[in-house]
Amino acid sequence: MSKILVLIVSLFLFAGVCEAQWVKRNVATEASFRGLAVVNRNVVWASGTRGTVIRTTDGGKSWDLISVPGAERLDFRDIEAFDANTAYILSIGNGDSSRIYKTTDGGKTWTEQFRNKDQRKFFDALACWDRTNCVAMSDPVEGHYRLIRTTDGTSWEPIVSNRMPAAKDGEAAFAASGTCLITHGAMGAMLISGGADARVFMSNDRGESWEWVKTPIVRGTSGSGIFSIAMNSAKAGVIVGGNYEKPDETADNLAFTTDGGKTWQSAKGLGGYRSGVAYINARTIIAVGTNGTDISRDGGKTWTKVGDQSLNAVAAKGRNAVWAVGENGAVYKLK
Repeated sequence: MSKILVLIVSLFLFAGVCEAQWVKRNVATEASFRGLAVVNRNVVWASGTRGTVIRTTDGGKSWDLISVPGAERLDFRDIEAFDANTAYILSIGNGDSSRIYKTTDGGKTWTEQFRNKDQRKFFDALACWDRTNCVAMSDPVEGHYRLIRTTDGTSWEPIVSNRMPAAKDGEAAFAASGTCLITHGAMGAMLISGGADARVFMSNDRGESWEWVKTPIVRGTSGSGIFSIAMNSAKAGVIVGGNYEKPDETADNLAFTTDGGKTWQSAKGLGGYRSGVAYINARTIIAVGTNGTDISRDGGKTWTKVGDQSLNAVAAKGRNAVWAVGENGAVYKLK
């Protein structure tokens, strides 16, 4: 056997051994995490129950356990971070449990920027185009999703909701991973729904106006629908979901778009209900849920199971910065 052939065989065998796997990081908290923001390979933020925020600036070797004054009973389901110092966090719940805070000094101090005063509203997520332009959304009230925005990174104002298509009775968004609302490009935004329907709402003008499309994701019960969306480019994207009350069911829980969200094609390969999805690169996609993780290295054509950890959210900034979070202080890095 030639040296070149031996080398090729060795590399093949080595690749087979070095499958992706989650490596747990020790964080001194039992909070349950659903908010996750990966800035780069060194800086990662996460947020969760009991008003908990954590941050690493050394790639997960050490973690800052950050408290937000007056927020000890809040559940921070979403976090958007831009560097080691600047981050927004959103807490969920009816009435004044839904709030938005911001820090610009790495969590040393926090400014409360928004507190919901309408008991009917329940905010689920926020998303940002940049550090001063962001949008947040509430489940429907009087038939419409309710949206607020900031254009200066400080103050928040309502977006006129009657320019958004009406929600159906029993339709809402899932605050499962902070990814039921995303921004993409300079002006785009997408909102996904579940319950009575499983639709993708799309805006090309930073939330001023919207249109919607149907998807093949399972719907019709309070626990079913789309739970997470990710866009890899202006055209290519993925949605995942299922029924969190039946986490092992694998039907109608995955779909892709190649035309910017105008149409969605059903796909197979996920091991059950999935609450979070992220692109690692154009070909590599990862999805997490309560019964494990699936990864695809061919754009979603085939999938491989990666462990059985119960995880809520996943985010990535390239292959060396893939993170996931879950219950009871669970923080994992993909190796």
